[in-house]
Amino acid sequence: MNQKIKRKKSLWRRMQENRKILAAESTVLPLLLGIVIFICWETQILHGILHTDTFTLPLPSRIANIMGDNVNKIMTNVWATVFVALIGLAAGSLLGYVIAVIAALFPKWGSSGVTIVAAFNAIPIVALAPVMTNWTKGVSEDANTRSMVAKILVVMIVCMANMSINAYRGLTEVQPFSEELMQSLVAGKKEVLVKLRIPNSIPYIFTALKVAVPSSVISALVSEYFAEYIIGVGRQIRENIVLAQYSTAWAYIVAACLIGIIMYAVTMIAENILLKKHA
Repeated sequence: MNQKIKRKKSLWRRMQENRKILAAESTVLPLLLGIVIFICWETQILHGILHTDTFTLPLPSRIANIMGDNVNKIMTNVWATVFVALIGLAAGSLLGYVIAVIAALFPKWGSSGVTIVAAFNAIPIVALAPVMTNWTKGVSEDANTRSMVAKILVVMIVCMANMSINAYRGLTEVQPFSEELMQSLVAGKKEVLVKLRIPNSIPYIFTALKVAVPSSVISALVSEYFAEYIIGVGRQIRENIVLAQYSTAWAYIVAACLIGIIMYAVTMIAENILLKKHA
């Protein structure tokens, strides 16, 4: 009687198959890379590699000191950018989802309509921001209000296109047997939409938000470059670079990175909580 000899898996193979170790690697390895880059930056090894100086690329300690000395001013600009990003993200995502719902209810022209909306995603933000600034000049006599509306519109358009594409997939790519079961129970379009299509689209909504959240921050920053009212992290980056205040510009760049990271982390936490309940 022939018996197969089971070979013991190597330690490396067992480590690669261990989920806890894989999860730890996904956190520890990027953290170690960040620490290495930080050390090379602070010790000016990075400056030697990039052939630059501490004036153009300030040391992290110098950037931290500037952020600590200008907390109030930086936070004022951070809240202005966060406000634009959040309002534009919410308005764009809601409008994109409504477009996707209408397209799913009327499938004959729905896919074509979503394709047209998706074309907005191809418009460069650098081109869109100055156009919106000019279009909104008649909105108000207050420069702050005009600038705010223009920036929100830029973010809204960017987020709308992304949400409509993903939400339309979630609303239409349902399990065939589920739709057939609803039809066999003589369910109307409204019941199919509320009880089948919308629940099915929830994971797709978060897929869209994972892309839309960083895009909302980037589009808010870029739109601030062209805004009339001088406020916001993006505008401060531009102004300080023009004035050759690179250390201060880098302080605002770090603030912009933190905005994106925090907003993305909140999105991931919300996804984990809501999708567990959804499942």
